[in-house]
Amino acid sequence: MNVFEAITARRAIKQFDPVHRMSEAEVTQLIEAGMQAPTSFNIQHWRFVTVLDPELRKQIRAVGNDQAQMTDASLLIVMTADMDAWKKEPQRYWQNAPTEVADLLVNWMGPFHEGKPQLQRDEAQRSIGMAMQTIMLTAKGMGYDSCPMIGFDHEAVAKLIHLPADHCMGPMIAVGKGTKAPWPKPGQLSINEVRVVDRFPD
Repeated sequence: MNVFEAITARRAIKQFDPVHRMSEAEVTQLIEAGMQAPTSFNIQHWRFVTVLDPELRKQIRAVGNDQAQMTDASLLIVMTADMDAWKKEPQRYWQNAPTEVADLLVNWMGPFHEGKPQLQRDEAQRSIGMAMQTIMLTAKGMGYDSCPMIGFDHEAVAKLIHLPADHCMGPMIAVGKGTKAPWPKPGQLSINEVRVVDRFPD
């Protein structure tokens, strides 16, 4: 399956085979693909919490509107990000770059983020979103289905996964073998409605 086929075939699947499990090699492949998603300043601040413990999955489902995919999917990934990654040994993000490039970007990283908590959170969520789409398209290419989810108690899940204070919560992704085909796309807007050339009309 090529990337364009994966893009058009990917759908949010709600019903998964609860018996099927992905191999550790497949989970690693999926996460490593997510790690190829871009981040500002290459700080790679996403943290992918792969929830494997069945009991923890049940606890998450209990604070997640009883969504079956939280326990039935082969894999549940809680997307989080370290909002302070920009100041944690930032030189390691540019260790393989030419010295003049590394020095420029590492020294710029602090002033760009310092004292701007909303920017730090916005950057984290943008990065999470790009990594999520990368993971879901990779899953489709591997023959798996996925479902992005925001319908859960974020504070409760943060406690369940022991989220550090300097991290933020993002959505979750359920990945596995779908058991029920989705209905046709319910209402796709036309390209004429969503594409703006140069500027919005006055």
